[in-house]
Amino acid sequence: MKIIDRYIIKKYLGTFSFMLILLSIVVLVIDVQQKIPRIENAKAIDAKLDLMYFLIHFYPFWILNLVVTFLSILVFISVIYFTSRMANNTEIVAVISSGASFHRFAKPYLYTSILIAVLSLAVNHLVLPWANIKKNRLEAYTYNAANKEKILGTAPASAQLSKTEYIFVNSWNKLEKRGSGFVYQKFDKNRKLMYELKASEVSWDKDKKQFVLSSYLEKTINKDDTEKLNSGFDVRKSYGHSPEELFPNELLGQNKTTPELVKFIDREKEKGNSNLNSYLNELHQRTSMPVSIIILTFLALSLASQKKRGGLGINLAIGISLAFVFVFSFEALKVVSENKSLSPAVAMWLPNMVFFPLTMYLYLKRANQ
Repeated sequence: MKIIDRYIIKKYLGTFSFMLILLSIVVLVIDVQQKIPRIENAKAIDAKLDLMYFLIHFYPFWILNLVVTFLSILVFISVIYFTSRMANNTEIVAVISSGASFHRFAKPYLYTSILIAVLSLAVNHLVLPWANIKKNRLEAYTYNAANKEKILGTAPASAQLSKTEYIFVNSWNKLEKRGSGFVYQKFDKNRKLMYELKASEVSWDKDKKQFVLSSYLEKTINKDDTEKLNSGFDVRKSYGHSPEELFPNELLGQNKTTPELVKFIDREKEKGNSNLNSYLNELHQRTSMPVSIIILTFLALSLASQKKRGGLGINLAIGISLAFVFVFSFEALKVVSENKSLSPAVAMWLPNMVFFPLTMYLYLKRANQ
């Protein structure tokens, strides 16, 4: 059986690699063609942001993100494809007829899927965040005007530093890291205002990692309700975090390795921030997606290992339909979780929890035939 094992592993990895390269080329060509007008607009803002710059500094990392997102589906369709061909060529019948059990025949599928899952797990938790930092620096320039404004534009911003400390900015530009209408407030345990700092202008000094407040007014409220006022032209304040962490967008979670993301979530919980489901979704998905590779490998094996009327075509149709359901369920459950209708852990593991018993049923049914 070692020869058969090597044959199946070679088929598995060969088909998967071909699908991976094909998908990367096709989506790259389509996406570049679609986004050329937006890249031209970016070039008008900064001359260096031409198409070649995006091809070198954006698309390799964008493709890595895309591949990781659809990796389990690529595995599923690859296994459906080469296993259906083996079934149509009666290769599987020959192996089973030689005395090998279906469980024994499935071993190379298990070993290869575990290998891909482990590699995917390492990439998801450690490598992908680094690639996302590179990707997210430029991704906003590929958005339409409305979505680009959300990432790079000017909007009100607020942050909760602790259970008693808050920051508000009337108008904050995320690209330039400056704004107007800054307010910092600190309360006591009875929710009574103890200290307030207002400034007409605020900017971020990235070298000293401090906020620069211009035309400021300080107000300290004493225990006897008397007030102490102080004002000036400029003052520097450090609130322990960068603007990206104080005023995060939806891309922040993607940029952090898992240890960094866990620390960020714990810190936000301590501050009393309850709006963390998008970050928790990111955290749980990094593990649930690699696990789905093993589940979908055996689902594909169970569906495609028997010769059917319609052959390869019907198996691919079933496979693509199930792949669509799987991807759509993940995206739909993300939205449900972010609306706080479902916990992130349940939302990101629910597709696996549904597909696992289905896979076990179909696999055991096939093995007992």
